[in-house]
Amino acid sequence: MPRNHHAVPNLVRITACTAVATLALTACGSGSQGGPGDGPVKVGLITKTDTNPFFVKMKEGAEQAAKDSGVELVSAAGKFDGDNAGQVTAVENMVNSGVKGILITPNDSKAIVPALEKARAKNVLVIALDSPTEPQDATDALFATDNVKAGELIGQYAKAAMAGRRAKIATLDLAPGVAVGLQRHEGFLKGFGIPEGDPSIVCSQDTGGDQAKGQTAMENCLQKASGINVVYTVNEPAALGAYTALKAKGLEEKVLVVSVDGGCTGTKAVKEGKIAATSQQYPLKMASLGVEAVADFAENGKKASGYTDTGVTLITDRTQRGAEAEDTAYGLENCWG
Repeated sequence: MPRNHHAVPNLVRITACTAVATLALTACGSGSQGGPGDGPVKVGLITKTDTNPFFVKMKEGAEQAAKDSGVELVSAAGKFDGDNAGQVTAVENMVNSGVKGILITPNDSKAIVPALEKARAKNVLVIALDSPTEPQDATDALFATDNVKAGELIGQYAKAAMAGRRAKIATLDLAPGVAVGLQRHEGFLKGFGIPEGDPSIVCSQDTGGDQAKGQTAMENCLQKASGINVVYTVNEPAALGAYTALKAKGLEEKVLVVSVDGGCTGTKAVKEGKIAATSQQYPLKMASLGVEAVADFAENGKKASGYTDTGVTLITDRTQRGAEAEDTAYGLENCWG
């Protein structure tokens, strides 16, 4: 297994500032010159929100890479997960401010495409982080977890942990049409070895990746179907919401909960036994590579292209045969948030 997934270069002097997508973009600090009189090279980062620990860590990675590369970082975020309008505004503002490249985690993988196409038409390098656009080639490059693989790892784990027992599965998903959620769901089914619509799936609910909504979704599933013994969750906040609902019914020891993300809170929940296993991903690495790619483009005109897999690792303290994993000590060393 790879060890130091999210190592980043040493820091040098530069600062970066942040703004919400619907506000004017701001940036500060000094950086390398784009050319005589051009001022520092600017790199834009647009995340889904500025509150989710995953995106907080992603921004930290971008800031560190900007400092190392001698470029100026401007950042923005949607007001909420799914805020496409806010991200469109951020793209337009960044292009107008003269950024050389934009890194974005799309809130809506399809609706954001026209704005990105306009940016690329003005020779702005556009890189998707974490989530691809639809189509994927609407951006120049993608730096992301293989989300199908992430789902597949916890699906394989859950299958092994069931040891031949009949599964009654609840899937707590993200939201309709969101690529990252669809890919994780697809991967889980693949790893568990069942097709979509299999009768072992007794309940499916959307959570928006939110803990409170995850709890409500789990409560709904418990009312809908008896005997649920496996819960797939799209991320760890949803998993912790599910755990709360299960504990309220005295079922926390009887139901296997698996998830994706590898944040510090989620990894601690694995250590505490609330989540059986999670697939850890590395947002800091995604952002670091993205900033470096824009800096390289500014320096020599070389555009990053294609897909770069930034890694995923199964984390659990209850290992299962056939499911290669690292323990929570490793997970806590490499977690985020």
